[in-house]
Order: sequence, then C-alpha cells, then structure tokens
Amino acid sequence: MPIPDRSRDENGRFREKRSDTKVETLKRDYTEFDGINGNMHLGSLKETFNTDSLDGVRRALRRE
Repeated sequence: MPIPDRSRDENGRFREKRSDTKVETLKRDYTEFDGINGNMHLGSLKETFNTDSLDGVRRALRRE
C-alpha cells in the first residue's frame, strides 16, 4: 500500500503522527483501522499495543 500524503522532516524521514490523531482520520488512509472506534486516539492504541509508532499499531492490528 502506498504511503499517504505525509510530510517529511529535515532529514527526509516521514514525520511521526501525533498521538491525539483520531482513528477516524486514520481510517481514510489505512484499512487496518476499519474495525476500530473512530473516536479513539492514536495514543490510546499505542498504549494498548505497547508501541510508540503508527507503523507498530498497524502491524499489531494486522496480526489480530
């Protein structure tokens, strides 16, 4: 799946998604979030899956 429109930092790496990003927003770009309540925040999912990145949450959701 191509990476959606994400800006890069000064080193050319993709910027981190903010922890207060709602799942509803993530559902637009990532199908892994389809079964998750849209009012949840990315930070809550990071805590639930014990990871510190959007990619880590996506991997955990694909394993479920």
